[in-house]
Amino acid sequence: MSLLTLGVRDLARSVRFYEQGLGLPRMPSPPEVAFFTLNGTWLGLYGRQAMAEEADVADDGGGFAGFTIAHNVHSEQEVDQVLAQAEAAGATMVKPGHRAHWGGYLGYFSDPDGFLWEVAHNPEFWVGPEDN
Repeated sequence: MSLLTLGVRDLARSVRFYEQGLGLPRMPSPPEVAFFTLNGTWLGLYGRQAMAEEADVADDGGGFAGFTIAHNVHSEQEVDQVLAQAEAAGATMVKPGHRAHWGGYLGYFSDPDGFLWEVAHNPEFWVGPEDN
């Protein structure tokens, strides 16, 4: 996967959330879309209605989309830091950091458009290039 694009209701609000709130590095892009560099991939933001029209699907936004976006970090403390940073940036805390049944530590927040993010520390999971 090289790019994950989220259809958002308010592009400017979402850009502020991801760029200023979460500190993701923004790439140069046309005004109708925003791209951010992630660890090995990109995140794109695009107007939800325009994305639905482009895909020829309904823009009803109903219910759980059936997926979460996951961010794996190096420690339990970092899970709590990322959750707090997201909440300070305008995210809704869904489930605070807690011990998972599988031995790790995780919590959930939703971004301004309701996309569900999992922030986790799994000591057995590769996090990024610096762990090679």
